[in-house]
Amino acid sequence: MEQGKDVERGETSSNQEELEQPFIRRRKVVAHEDDGSGKEFQNESIGMVLLSTGVAVCGSFQFGICVGYSAPTQSAIRKDLNLSLAEYSMFGSILSIGAVLGAITSGKIADFLGRKGAMRVSSVICIVAWLAIYFSQGALSLDTGRFLTGYGIAAFSYVVPVFIAEIAPKNLRGGLATLNQLFIVTGGSFAFIVGTIINWRALALVATVPCLILLLGVCFVPESPRWLAKVGRDKEFEVALQKLRGNNADISDEMTEIQIGVGLMVVQQFAGINGVQFYASETFESAGVSSKIGTIAYACLQVAITLVGALLMDKTGRRVLVMVSAAGMFVGCMLAGTSFSLKGQGLLLDWVPIIAVSGVLIYVAFFSIGMGAGPWVIMSEIFPIDIKGVGGSLVVLVNWSGAWIVSYTYNFLMRWSSPGTYFLYSAVCLLTILFVAKIVPETRGKTLEEIQASLNPDRRQSI
Repeated sequence: MEQGKDVERGETSSNQEELEQPFIRRRKVVAHEDDGSGKEFQNESIGMVLLSTGVAVCGSFQFGICVGYSAPTQSAIRKDLNLSLAEYSMFGSILSIGAVLGAITSGKIADFLGRKGAMRVSSVICIVAWLAIYFSQGALSLDTGRFLTGYGIAAFSYVVPVFIAEIAPKNLRGGLATLNQLFIVTGGSFAFIVGTIINWRALALVATVPCLILLLGVCFVPESPRWLAKVGRDKEFEVALQKLRGNNADISDEMTEIQIGVGLMVVQQFAGINGVQFYASETFESAGVSSKIGTIAYACLQVAITLVGALLMDKTGRRVLVMVSAAGMFVGCMLAGTSFSLKGQGLLLDWVPIIAVSGVLIYVAFFSIGMGAGPWVIMSEIFPIDIKGVGGSLVVLVNWSGAWIVSYTYNFLMRWSSPGTYFLYSAVCLLTILFVAKIVPETRGKTLEEIQASLNPDRRQSI
């Protein structure tokens, strides 16, 4: 079978020309392409796009549970298994080490097995990992399970936004891709809240449910038509594309500089989010606030604000939202740092908890509205399909390397200087604004091919 040409490089065949037709049209039409059997396919509604997205974000929800698991369980796990602070810091951060290794292979897995195949592999690995945590009697089994969850969710962190970007109509792509981040924070919030109600072993069992749902769900949704076209599976390409057709919008052709994606992941992580999130309960306690009240407020706020960010992503644009987000995170870091500084000097002690909580919640709110989802949305849009595997693996590797560094060093930085930790993160937030303003392109309202052409005019001239 002739290999499918790269539709995101402007190459088309009789089948790839279908990608230039609207995914979603204002009236029901019949496609006349021949799949070799003489049959014609009839367009279906946008419901399949939404169903496919819903199944994929089960992986995002799993991602969130994995990341959020360590915050509400810290005291109980340390007590039950007699872990030192250093041992628990290893447990909290080893997820990121697993994700670093997973990132190296996630793009290749997604290219070799397809987007659905990569999600299946991740689901199985995460289920095995949670069972290892559930049965843990010591640090070794606990760390092994945590490491494997990191490896498993690395593929989710890459393939979910890519899958959504490849199936979504351009006028909904930003909003649908932001659902990835919404379900990540929802999963994290779920872990925060449920972790205060049930014990850590039971929470590990509950965490397997999203993976089971995803394993079942992928049986009922189509593969990414762009991936099918790339690997030359023409008949399946046509069928998948027809299933993803809708009724109300127009999309035609759907490139990139890798350093943009890498840079976004660096600033996203080194602004400190994983340190703040992994050890939220301890941070609130060190500021003199109830850890349960603080983490529940944290959990509820990030879900609500991420939903707002999803609604704004296609209205304000990616760049503006990320810059506003970074500015708000700067304010939050400065407030949190100031609160710890006042506490250390014995000043305004009645105000310290209020300022600390306000700073952390402002930081989380503004991260959730743009910096959480924005880099992943932009990454999924700017990479052409021929380098999505390598480019995606690279940015996920950078992201999780940064996540490990931040999550492992957070407790030690806080012991060194609590205000200094947050002032350091605030400096990264300022650098983020400058980076986005100078380097990152706006992708809102553009097809994936238009984005590629704007990044590489020479390629546009050859199309």
